[in-house]
Order: sequence, then C-alpha cells, then structure tokens
Amino acid sequence: MTLTATASQIVLGLETSCDETAAAVVRLGADGHVEVLSSTVASQIAAHAPYGGVVPEIAARAHVESIDAIAGEALKTAGLGYGDLTGVAATAGPGLVGGVMVGLSFGKAVALARGLPLIAVNHLEGHAVSARLGADIPYPFLLLLVSGGHCQLLSVDGVGACRRLGTTIDDAAGEAFDKIAKTLGLPYPGGPALEALAEGGQPERFPLPRMLLGRKDCDFSFSGLKTAAARLAEGLTSDVDRRDLAASVQTAIAGQLCERSDRAMAAYAIEHEGRGLRFVVAGGVAANRTVRARLEATAKGRGFSFTAPPLAYCTDNAAMIALAGAERLALGQADPLDAPARPRWPLDEAAALANPTHQTGRKGAKA
Repeated sequence: MTLTATASQIVLGLETSCDETAAAVVRLGADGHVEVLSSTVASQIAAHAPYGGVVPEIAARAHVESIDAIAGEALKTAGLGYGDLTGVAATAGPGLVGGVMVGLSFGKAVALARGLPLIAVNHLEGHAVSARLGADIPYPFLLLLVSGGHCQLLSVDGVGACRRLGTTIDDAAGEAFDKIAKTLGLPYPGGPALEALAEGGQPERFPLPRMLLGRKDCDFSFSGLKTAAARLAEGLTSDVDRRDLAASVQTAIAGQLCERSDRAMAAYAIEHEGRGLRFVVAGGVAANRTVRARLEATAKGRGFSFTAPPLAYCTDNAAMIALAGAERLALGQADPLDAPARPRWPLDEAAALANPTHQTGRKGAKA
C-alpha cells in the first residue's frame, strides 16, 4: 500500500513481541531529525521470574490487560491525542505470536477507528534503527543485532534494505547468557545478573570452547559454549568460582561476537571502498558493558565508527518500532489491515530461503 508522504510524521509505536508491553510516540521531521516524545514500558519480569523465563501464555494475557493503558500513557506523556498522529506502527513479528497479535490488533483498531495508516513493523527492523533514536546515523551501515532471540550481522543499506552477512546456527548470544545464568542460580533476567556477577572475576580461569573455528564465514554458534559452561557450573560451590565462570563466559561470548564482526568489517570495507564505515550494535546484549567495550575496540581497529543505542533503547521498546514505522510512512508506505502476525520474519528473506537456519519442526533461532 502506497500513500502520499507528508513533511513530518508523528507515529504511535506498539511493541508486544515478548514480555514487555510498550508504547511510544516519535516525531520524524522532514529533515530526518528524530524526537522521542514518549516511551513507556510495562515490564513483566515479576510475573515470569518464578519460572526462570518467559511463559508465552502469561505474556499474552498481560499484554491484553496492559496495552490500552500503556498506549494512553504514551500519548499523555507526549501531550498529544490520537487526532495528532499521522500513523500507527505495531510489531507484526517475529516473536511470541500470542503477544504479537495483541499489539498488532490494537494498532489495527486505532488505525481503523481514526482513519490512520498502519505500518506492520518487523521487530528486527526496529532494532536496526534503534541507534538512530540517539544519534544521527545515515545509511548505509554494518549492524550487529545481538539479543536474547537474535544474533546476526547485516548490511543495512536503507529503509527495509537489509542483507544478511552472518547469523547464529543455533542459540543467540543473549539466550546463552540467560541459560548459563540460570545454571549458576542467578535470578531472571539472567543476562544482567551474570554481568553483575562477573564483575571482578578472572576471565581466563575456565577454558571454554571456541565454536566454528574451521569456518571462514560470519555465522555464530553458542550452543557448545552454553553446554560446557552449564556442566562447569554444576560442580561449583564457592562464590569465587561462580564469579570466575561468569567472567569467563562473558569474555568468551564477547570474543566470538568480536571475531565474527571483525571478519564482516573486513568484507564490508572492501565492498564500500573504505568510505563511510559505520558499525552499529543493537539489541539487549548491546547493554553489556564488556561486550560493548570489546566491540568498540574492534570497530576502531578496522577504522569504523561505533554506535550503540542509549541503554533504554537496547532492550525491547516501542520507540524503535515507531521510528521504523515513521521512516516507512515518510516514503509513502503502509500496510493493509489484514497484515498478519508472524512468529518468524527474517529481515533478509532471500538469504533465509537460500540458507535457512532452522527446519520445520525443529527448534532454532527466531530469525
């Protein structure tokens, strides 16, 4: 669906792909300037903590109970009403499909009732533009998207134009953080808890496997690391041992992310003839200080600028969804009201079809 673009976009964004009910209002000026007018997130951590992870049915029910109030709060904080919007953007996938349906259905209702265009946003595209919420980052750039459900390297050439350079063949980095944290007896969410435990630990104490050493591509694998760390954790009794293992895990994950990113940077620099080299890291794992520092040093060594979103926009949020929607709306793009909710939705569909990371009926990364 194509519309006539207007000079400035004010978009309500809705995000319900996992365990956060989020709404935000973002203004995208005709000059490309981005202003976050509000960003509201209702966390479900307390509801899922007893289970050590996200329970899809609980998450979907909580989204239903919260979405109307959260959207209203976002508009109130922005000092606007539904009549001030030029569009509504909602995550349409990938994610826990029960939760995705809640936000997308609410967005469709707003669009229908107010006569607004709907933009069904790929959650990963939201992460891809999240760094643009806090800095002026022109296209193109090299992106490392690293979170609990996703781990991939992408060449981002423009709005919706993403080409996959590498992806995880099993677990995502954030999933490895969370599951290893659980074996160490740390509370949910595990990633931040493991980072806190690793403070002051000896990162070389426990040797952990380095995966895919014989391959020269940019793909990732964290399953073997996760299993090895889990087995080590079972035999630890002292806080010192647990701290050292946490530091070793954090260093090993950061090392693989840097190794593959460095390989992608080398290829990207040749392709772009060394001009305008920008490296962006997005997703929840980008909030980890050790990972961020190691990646920044890797980028500097390759002559790339380094940008990561403000910490508030690393994890799931609706401001990134609103911005992704606003950028598409500025180009005159919108979606029909029968846009489907999608549990899987790769950014680079051609690469996903040619080289799938999972087979039907088998578990795999969401992307």
